[in-house]
Amino acid sequence: MLTVKLKPKHRPFCFSVKGHVKILRLALTVTSMTLFIIAQAPEPYIVVTGFEVTVTFFFIVLYILRLDRLIDCIFWPLLVSVQFHC
Repeated sequence: MLTVKLKPKHRPFCFSVKGHVKILRLALTVTSMTLFIIAQAPEPYIVVTGFEVTVTFFFIVLYILRLDRLIDCIFWPLLVSVQFHC
């Protein structure tokens, strides 16, 4: 007997819950960096926050363009879990 598997409907990254959380995280980090600049915080704070903005933006673009399906070595949840456990 032949069974047909239906593919689950693809949900774009921007409309998924994970997408909203990642974009909210990016907005919060950009806001933090802006406040650090306005408050004239020490340079390392601004640099580290800017680096986090760059990396987060890179991953959001990666997922929006669906390149995560082609690049197997990059795994966002692994990076997030390493960041919270250190």
